[in-house]
Amino acid sequence: MEILQIGIILVIFVLLCIPTGKYIYKVAEHEKTFLDPLLDKVDNFIYKISGITKEDMTWKQYILALFLCNAVPAVLAYIILRIQFIHVLNPNHIGGMEQGLTFNTVISFLTNTNLQDYSGESGLSYFSQMIVITFFMFLAASTGLSIALAFMRGLAGKKKTLGNFYVDYVRIITRILLPVCIVISIFYIQQGVPQTLSANKTITTIEGKLQDIPMGPVASLESVKLFGTNGGGFFGANSAHPFENPTPLTNAFEIISFLLFAGATVVCFGHMIKKKKQAISIFSAMSVLFVIGIVICYAAEKAGNPILGRLGLNQIMGNMEGKEVRFGIPMSALFTTATTATSCGAVNNMHDSLTPIGGLVALVNMMLNVIFGGKGVGFMNMIMYAILTVFLCGLMVGRTPEFLSKKIEGKEIKLIALAIIIHPFLILMFSALALVVPQGIAGISNPGFHGFTQILYQFSSSAANNGSGFEGLSDNTMFWNTTSGIVMFFGRYLSMVILLAVSASLASKKVIPVTAGTFKTDNTVFTITLVFIVLIIGALTFFPALSLGPIAEQLTL
Repeated sequence: MEILQIGIILVIFVLLCIPTGKYIYKVAEHEKTFLDPLLDKVDNFIYKISGITKEDMTWKQYILALFLCNAVPAVLAYIILRIQFIHVLNPNHIGGMEQGLTFNTVISFLTNTNLQDYSGESGLSYFSQMIVITFFMFLAASTGLSIALAFMRGLAGKKKTLGNFYVDYVRIITRILLPVCIVISIFYIQQGVPQTLSANKTITTIEGKLQDIPMGPVASLESVKLFGTNGGGFFGANSAHPFENPTPLTNAFEIISFLLFAGATVVCFGHMIKKKKQAISIFSAMSVLFVIGIVICYAAEKAGNPILGRLGLNQIMGNMEGKEVRFGIPMSALFTTATTATSCGAVNNMHDSLTPIGGLVALVNMMLNVIFGGKGVGFMNMIMYAILTVFLCGLMVGRTPEFLSKKIEGKEIKLIALAIIIHPFLILMFSALALVVPQGIAGISNPGFHGFTQILYQFSSSAANNGSGFEGLSDNTMFWNTTSGIVMFFGRYLSMVILLAVSASLASKKVIPVTAGTFKTDNTVFTITLVFIVLIIGALTFFPALSLGPIAEQLTL
């Protein structure tokens, strides 16, 4: 029955990816959709008052527009969080946020990481939750998908321009995010998720003590948090909180929500390049890595804690530490694997309480950063590895490497190598820094191997723009807020710039006719090779660090 639960959710996800991906493609390419009669007027009004022209941009113009569109809201958000003590939609009288935490929060939500070094119900006013947090979830989701669409156009196109960022940005919000999130919000409200501006409710418990029940505009945030693969929670407990995730039905719906956007991006790619088999190959490679993670995580959590087993304790339910009974092992394992595989970062259980191997799966998902990802992130990184795979295979068989009928040359490989190096550099170098300075060591709550894993997880989550955490780490300090903020920023924007440059370089090249000697990139052999290349590079890069963390911890239990 437990395996069946997981299987049903995954089947629904795959089936929904097909129409969703086709719809995203139509929005991206300005093809007719059923929402056009209404939304054409909305979009044109936005273009008019904003002075937006529909002229195509080069990749440099596209990136510049992205930075401008992200920088201005970032400044405004910083100001709002610092002065949120003002009594505007602040019935619980929340004070202004400290400057280091404000910096971390702004960068976190701007980069779609949604790493939270605060507890939402006590750290933010309703005004901040709506105007900063919820808005940034739309901004980050739209920014990420815009870059992914521009990347696709470069791979598929025959011209140097990649579309217009502002047009993409607006259309994604008005035609994809807002309509879907409105429907999802209504569903969550029906299931019991609060949507109110009322202050917290004070009740008397059965013990005769007073307790505050946090309230707020939760459903509206929850919808975009999941569908936009953002992951930041209204409450500190995130999707383990009964007001964010009240029923098994909402839990299943949440998993499908954050898987859907990421998976549909790959389907959109197939339509964009007019080669569905190529999209199937990429989707299959992602799925193989994803299923491997689910199997390992489920088996590890189901097996329980070896220490408790040696003490003679019954572990028939598995490792239930840090988990909601209403979800159990299967839905906790699936949620954990999916949220780290999609760069979502929402949690319905505490990852710090996972078994070492369960935590290893979450870590590896973020270290590889190619398994679906959020709004095109995993897709772009997987294409990066696909190009690298073609190059390596070309070297082995003596053929000129080609991808999508475009010759792969030194310029592209140098850029891809740089993009591959940046991710582990950010994770490992900052982890090393945290281990040698007193401010970093002070945040560790567990000695030994698990303490090292806490640090490794923090920077892996930051670099992958995931946002989930080993919550045992005391990370609300100037050191952790600053370092994780830096890692989130460069982990987000450097990869965007580099990969868009790769796409633009390929777009400017002549199409090479397919011959008998062309290395096929849309068959099973290529898919298997791609999976092994991803695993080999990931293993070579991160295995020493993993050996000192979760692997060593497992071996010492």
